[in-house]
Amino acid sequence: MGSPSLYRLWGLACFAASLAGVALRVWVSGTVPEGTSGRNRRGQKAESLNTSGAYSLLRHPLYLGNSLIALGVALFTRIWYLPVVVLLCCLLFYERIAFREEEFLEEKFGDEFREWAARTPALFPKLRGYRPPPLPFSWRAALRREFYAISEVVVVFFLLDLIGRFSARGVWTPDPLWSSLGILAIGFFIVIRVLKKHTALLKGR
Repeated sequence: MGSPSLYRLWGLACFAASLAGVALRVWVSGTVPEGTSGRNRRGQKAESLNTSGAYSLLRHPLYLGNSLIALGVALFTRIWYLPVVVLLCCLLFYERIAFREEEFLEEKFGDEFREWAARTPALFPKLRGYRPPPLPFSWRAALRREFYAISEVVVVFFLLDLIGRFSARGVWTPDPLWSSLGILAIGFFIVIRVLKKHTALLKGR
């Protein structure tokens, strides 16, 4: 892939794959209420079971989103075996986490969980049976929950491109596109973090 145009096209395709993962996370985060299954970072807890929106198509949309992000980054490196390693690691890692989560959900929600799990695949979304979420999409909730992921993905691509260029040429020559996106991502992160910590603009829905 020696042509600059092909390199750019490949990079954008990989970036699009990761952005698809980010978009999935944003969609989930913007439609699920607080305290529901699938949005817990500290231990297992759930006041209700998510079975609509993305959760009507697959049981673990956030893990699929994370896997797409990781796959896009791995492909961007152009190390042929890395995407395979990353996918295997994601599969093994999330399978263990999902198993523990589903044990908890089955114990808490019983037949409701078992019926949902029986009709909904784990990681590969089905094409039928979509049920709209009960809440409208909230940009406040999505930005509050996902601004880290949005910023990190863009910055990682910028850094990988910079490292790749240095490895190939021996000099630090940042690409204008990735540099611009990286600067925008850092600015976006700072603005959203300030709004989240010091204002009420991102609170609620």
